[in-house]
Amino acid sequence: MTTRREFLASSAIAFVGCSMPGHAVAQAGRRETVVAGKRVKVVDVHAHCVVPEAMALMDLKIGGPTFRPDLDLTTTAAGRIAAMDAQGIDMEALSINPFWYQTERDVAEQMIRIQNEKLAAHCAAHPDRFVAFASVALQFPELAVRQLETAVKSLGLRGAAIGGSVNGIELSDTRFHPFWARSQELDVLVFIHPQPTGAPGALSARLKGNGYLGNVIGNPLETAIALSHLIFDGTLDKFPGLKICAAHGGGYLPSYSSRSDIGCLTRPDQCPGGSHGAIRKKPSEYLRQLYYDTMVFTPEDLRHLATVVGSSQLMIGTDFPYPWTTTAVDAVMNLPSFSDADREAILGGTAAKLLRINT
Repeated sequence: MTTRREFLASSAIAFVGCSMPGHAVAQAGRRETVVAGKRVKVVDVHAHCVVPEAMALMDLKIGGPTFRPDLDLTTTAAGRIAAMDAQGIDMEALSINPFWYQTERDVAEQMIRIQNEKLAAHCAAHPDRFVAFASVALQFPELAVRQLETAVKSLGLRGAAIGGSVNGIELSDTRFHPFWARSQELDVLVFIHPQPTGAPGALSARLKGNGYLGNVIGNPLETAIALSHLIFDGTLDKFPGLKICAAHGGGYLPSYSSRSDIGCLTRPDQCPGGSHGAIRKKPSEYLRQLYYDTMVFTPEDLRHLATVVGSSQLMIGTDFPYPWTTTAVDAVMNLPSFSDADREAILGGTAAKLLRINT
């Protein structure tokens, strides 16, 4: 087993994707955020990267709109930190959106080892700017458990990043219970990010064409489906201590959660086991035990999300380096309904606790 110290000499990672006056000031090119006279550390929980060496095992290369060549860390690390400084992001929690769920076991083992070691090396080289979520080969749940344990206990990674489904299998499937059990035991955050191919088969075909619909509609829809299964299939009851963060503000689910509460009352034949199926609470109540990034796009969207799930469940997310937003900090600072305590928590306090970041 390579040590964390030895990782410092390892090769590069390439990054790709998923204010109020007196509150934010520039300090030597770095924007600093101040709430109620106190400097706060801003933590972005949604920042993507890939490891070219691991990609090569699947015959993938840097290039194109997804694996963008201009974001190879060997030449653009300084530029990434500069972009963080300009936005007021002090730390990023790096994650690699899974693209290996269809690989064979030996390839998956090699890929995950390389990725997690490179992530650990990068974080060790920049401990004040980066932490990372581990990659896991969730198509092999028992292997994913071991990979998570190694990543957290030996490499110092802070949780796991997973897709919204695994080769068409829902995350609530009992085959993934060992992974959820170990995540709960390790008390780590699991970041769920939808995959481009995650939309159901027939729907996936309808999302082709103009408008970038596979992402604009497909991604939030996959998250809504994934969370709904975790709720209605009883996964969150079985593992009540799970810490899960859903990308893109939880997708569509928080915007229409009241319909989830009514569904089983309307069609009890579709929900065996009780007024809400076999689960212990109203479906919408589970939303307040999950976490979400702030990747929504208007003040009203953010206000509504906070109202539904609680401001205590929100954390800054930018989807960096995809250019969805550069104003995530401003959105939190400028929303009148947030108290100073809310702002401190959303900007970094909640993420710091979940990711074990010193403030």
